[in-house]
Amino acid sequence: MSSTRRTNHTQHTHHTHNGETGAYGDLRAQLDTLTTEAFRPELAEIDRLPTLDIARIMNGEDATVPAAVAAQLPRIAAAIDATAERVTHGGRLIYAGAGTAGRLGVLDASECPPTFNTDPGEVVGLIAGGPGALVTSVEGAEDSRELAAADLTAIKLTSADTVVGVSASGRTPYAVGAVEHARSLGALTIGLSCNEGSALAAAAEHGIEVVVGPELLTGSTRLKAGTAQKLVLNMLSTITMIRRGKTYGNLMVDVRASNEKLRARSRRIVSLATGASDDEIESALAATDGEVKNAILLILGAVDGPTAARLLTEHDGHLRAALLRTHPSPAP
Repeated sequence: MSSTRRTNHTQHTHHTHNGETGAYGDLRAQLDTLTTEAFRPELAEIDRLPTLDIARIMNGEDATVPAAVAAQLPRIAAAIDATAERVTHGGRLIYAGAGTAGRLGVLDASECPPTFNTDPGEVVGLIAGGPGALVTSVEGAEDSRELAAADLTAIKLTSADTVVGVSASGRTPYAVGAVEHARSLGALTIGLSCNEGSALAAAAEHGIEVVVGPELLTGSTRLKAGTAQKLVLNMLSTITMIRRGKTYGNLMVDVRASNEKLRARSRRIVSLATGASDDEIESALAATDGEVKNAILLILGAVDGPTAARLLTEHDGHLRAALLRTHPSPAP
């Protein structure tokens, strides 16, 4: 672009911006205030750099994300503790977002059944525009607060549930609407955004704002903002499940053995937890219908299959608590 054309383009953009009225003018003004939408003039010639240099710059940008997440860890932990309390009493963990944010929520939710043996309805991902929006952009859907309320109504939201609105900008109507509707019903609400002072965090009981700064490509929030959201969602689901007793130490003892890889992993987990021989492991898994947690309790607690199942039921699936029943501490 010539300098003359660049100047004219700038003037035209400025004029259009100032001349806009109504909803579009308001939206432009909002976007101008968002860190995630900021323009970085030092990267204006990035397309002229060698590929390796661009990759190095991008990698350097990505390396800043964990520190931004670290700054929010106390808020994240508080949100997890509140979520775990609800989930322990039968509440669901529900993510709601549009575009990349919505897809990340659906991804996290879809990975909980094979990892933690949860029911598909226990962790739910809602995306503006419905399942089709996972693969095809449904841009207009994100603008509707009413759509979010309707989607939550469709899954019969109750006050026992937790709703996590996810939005890089923190202003997406679908995410904000989901949190507002959920809070009005008494559900626990979490707002995850990547801008300070966001409407989403303000609307939620637990606001988490991971400020990652302007993106490499202006406004492309599938980059650093998306990475930050993925890291936080990993924490929300994983640590909630740890608190629920879905793990034993750092072992996935509730893993669902639905294919050959997971069946092999099940045996490995029992081995790591117990140190038992292969024959003992096979026998224990056979006696517990392949349930890893039950097999570990059978071996370490020296109980039979039905007793292992009963003890785990009595202790809400917490293996450590069930093991203590089989090996009670001696009286002081």
